[in-house]
Amino acid sequence: MVPSADQNSILDKISLRLMPFLMVLYIISYLDRINLSYAGLEMNEDLGLSPAAFGFGAGIFFVGYCVFGVPANIALRKIGARRWISLLMIAWGLVTVSFPLVANEGQFYVLRFLLGAFEAGFFPGILYYLTRFYPARAYGGAVAKFMTAIPVAGLLGSLVAFGALGMGGVAGMAGWKWLFIITGVPSVLLGASVYFVLPDSPKEAQWMTQDEKDTLAALIKTESGTENAPDQATSSSPNAIKQFLTWHLAVLYFALSLIMYGYQLWLPQLIKADGNSSNSAIALLSAIPALFQGLGMVLIARSSDRRQERTLHMVVSAGNITLGFLASALIPDNHLKIAALSITAFGIWGTVGPFWAAARAALPAQTQATGIAFINSIGALGGFAGPYFIGVIKSIKGGGFADCLLVMAAMGVVVALLAVSIKSGRSR
Repeated sequence: MVPSADQNSILDKISLRLMPFLMVLYIISYLDRINLSYAGLEMNEDLGLSPAAFGFGAGIFFVGYCVFGVPANIALRKIGARRWISLLMIAWGLVTVSFPLVANEGQFYVLRFLLGAFEAGFFPGILYYLTRFYPARAYGGAVAKFMTAIPVAGLLGSLVAFGALGMGGVAGMAGWKWLFIITGVPSVLLGASVYFVLPDSPKEAQWMTQDEKDTLAALIKTESGTENAPDQATSSSPNAIKQFLTWHLAVLYFALSLIMYGYQLWLPQLIKADGNSSNSAIALLSAIPALFQGLGMVLIARSSDRRQERTLHMVVSAGNITLGFLASALIPDNHLKIAALSITAFGIWGTVGPFWAAARAALPAQTQATGIAFINSIGALGGFAGPYFIGVIKSIKGGGFADCLLVMAAMGVVVALLAVSIKSGRSR
């Protein structure tokens, strides 16, 4: 038996080598996903987009994301991580830099759909990729570390948007057009570098010794209960989709994604609704909730891993979501509303690490690759529903966002109930 200190040393080495680069990739991916939230401060007026049209365009990204999620993960297994992720990043980068050419709703919808289709393989692909480098006991923490890229992207997005929106008139282009160019070009450049930096598996990692590779393989085998479990995933792919548990987890992730992207893609406009700040200032104010995204994700995931408990952590986080949205809907003061939205962000992103750790523990090892991709794909439809429903409700009700926030608060209760019932889903 290899001493735990040596095991931890190997895992620390893997994290040091892989995590910084993977996080940079996810930051760029997430920026290209949420840059629209800042662009909407100007773009909606320039293109004449109604709240419903903006919400539909923001959400249709996730239709493409859902449709191509499972096929993309299968392609990753056949082509290899570095080749596939490299191609995807270059493709979605080119789509992003095409947004300044949009002239009407139809073109806006098409580009958002294509962006979702190309990004579909990245996140579930990385979730599967991490199963090849991390045993089950360290997986939740690894996912949480990787996903701290989200709040970093939120912070960086605020700063980039502040600068880009201030570039309005440069070269005769509006600030929102510069925002898409500035966030799209890095995807193309980094995508080209992936092929040379990212190993497909521990076997190809030249920075690991053979003893480290053997120890890691034995550790993963011991904790999964099967030989080289991730590589057997395709043998039971249909079974993963047929299982009630997989659908249960997918519905939970649907509800969480509905909240997450309804919140994320409307956040600058939620802040703007009750204030008189400029668009650039609103971009900076949006950085405050992003800080709480990071705190929630890291602190709750660390506590969940330390206690090896997932359900209670998800329920407490969902409680923060509900309380935060209720306070945001009922508090008139804009500064206090930002504080309430920050509490909401803490809860939303705090749920993520425990959820994926619970999903991996619940799914049989031989169905994890397809199961994870399926859960992510179906759950991501919530990313369509959230922004679109907020747009529709606002179009019908007019005025502020209070009714939208109350609906989101109710969805927090749904997340808590679904988290509590995961065990019953496992028995089914």
